[in-house]
Order: sequence, then C-alpha cells, then structure tokens
Amino acid sequence: MSDFPRTQIEGLSVPRLIAGTNWFLGFSHQTRARDKFIKSYQSRERLADILEVFLAAGCNAVYGGNPDATELENAIRDAEDRTGRECIRICIPSLNTADGQEARDENLRTLDAFAGIGTQILMPHQCTTDAYVDRRTRTIREMDWFIPAVRERGMIPGLSTHMAEVPVYADEMDLDVGTYIQIYNATGFLMQIEIDWVHRMIWQRKKPVITIKPLAAGRLPPLVGLAFSFATIRECDMVTIGCMTPDEAKEVIEISLSQLERRESDLELQRTRSKASM
Repeated sequence: MSDFPRTQIEGLSVPRLIAGTNWFLGFSHQTRARDKFIKSYQSRERLADILEVFLAAGCNAVYGGNPDATELENAIRDAEDRTGRECIRICIPSLNTADGQEARDENLRTLDAFAGIGTQILMPHQCTTDAYVDRRTRTIREMDWFIPAVRERGMIPGLSTHMAEVPVYADEMDLDVGTYIQIYNATGFLMQIEIDWVHRMIWQRKKPVITIKPLAAGRLPPLVGLAFSFATIRECDMVTIGCMTPDEAKEVIEISLSQLERRESDLELQRTRSKASM
C-alpha cells in the first residue's frame, strides 16, 4: 500500500493531506442551492468510494466526523473495511458556551459521544473556540476543564479557529494541545487578516498546524490552491481538502504529490475546443 508523506501530532502519525467533509455534508460556502445539491447527491456508497481513494493513497485521516452524521460514519467504516486501513478521525464538535454546571455536563456528554466513534484528535469548532477568546487578556477561557476532559477520554486536544490570534495565545499560555486549525488559502477567503500575517503565524507555532480551505471553497483550481499551500507551510503542517467524487480525490492527491516531489503531475487535462490546436 502506498503512503502519502506524513507528519506527527504528538505520537500520532498523520498524513499531510487530510480528507475534508464540507463537500460530504453540504457546506459549500457558495450558495444554498449548492448545499442542497451536495446533500441530495452524496450517499453512504458515494462517500465510501471517495474515502477509499484517500485511504488507499495513505491519506487515512478525515476532518469533521460526527456521531450524528450516520452516513459519513458508516462510509468511513466501509472504506476502512475495503482498504484494511484505519482512518484517523479529527473531529470538531460544537460545545455549549453557556456558564454553569448544566452546560458543562452537556459538553462532557458530547466529548463522550465523540470518543465513542473512535475520535483520535478533538478540537472545539470555531464557533466554540472563538467565543472563548479574550483579546484583552490574550487568553482562551474554559481550557482548564476542556483539555483534561479530552485527555481523560484518550483523545488529543486541539483548537479549531478562524482567528489567527488563537494559536498565538495558546502558545503563550503553553496550553497542552497537539495541533491547531487555521484557514489558509491564496485568495484570503474567510481569513480575518492578510495572507502574509497568517503565513508568519503558522511558521512561528510550537505545534503542527492543519490548514483548511486551500481551494477557497472551490474558488481556486486545485493546482493553484495546493501549490500555494504546500509551498508555503512547514513540513510538519497539513492541508485539508474536500472532494465530491473519487476522480476529484485522485486528482488532488496526485497534484499534491507532484508539488511535494517537485515534478509534473501525471494527470489527463480537461479537453475543450479552444485547446484543440494544442
């Protein structure tokens, strides 16, 4: 079985290309109609076909699994059975950010549910993490219970965020987390500050960084988005990318490998009448 280049998150070996789930679950970042199409198109069998391509290539990690996403969880297991390879689950639950024991108990049950599906890396979703950030004190609240609770359940804690400050503050606090999520793409899509600032932030981090949205949710061609990402992150960092079909998965894997190996990609290009003379 081939193996895509890998890195380490604490003691866990992780591929540098990770399968995203927005194009599985219906989060296009484009239009409501596109979201509806994704949800109507994808099925357990189709998702398993895509994931089989990733796992067979050694990209055996999925970002965004959820105990409530039954078809996706079943598809992951199907792909594992087909390839004989375990899939690393990197999950991003939304937590209740209210004060009080009731919210805390609810959050602990959420952690139990994610541990129950075999999650190896768990980080609160951006909507949770960024709500905990205090820019005045340069701190991230609630980590005193969250991190130990994740560790107690056998998972590696991390932080998923859209704020470039979060990994900076986490490093300053010396938080016991294994990795960070950061939006990073050549257009600056959904990034809160300039690309060069986020680039510098990634390079100065103490922990590996998982970058997301390399194609700016379909606004960049794969060659452009992936070439930028792999050329400008560190060897310990990762790229997460979503696909709708097995052929798309094969393309992004080959393009990524060609960029890492500094060679021409072995892909048949699309054909149109305007290029017939070539």
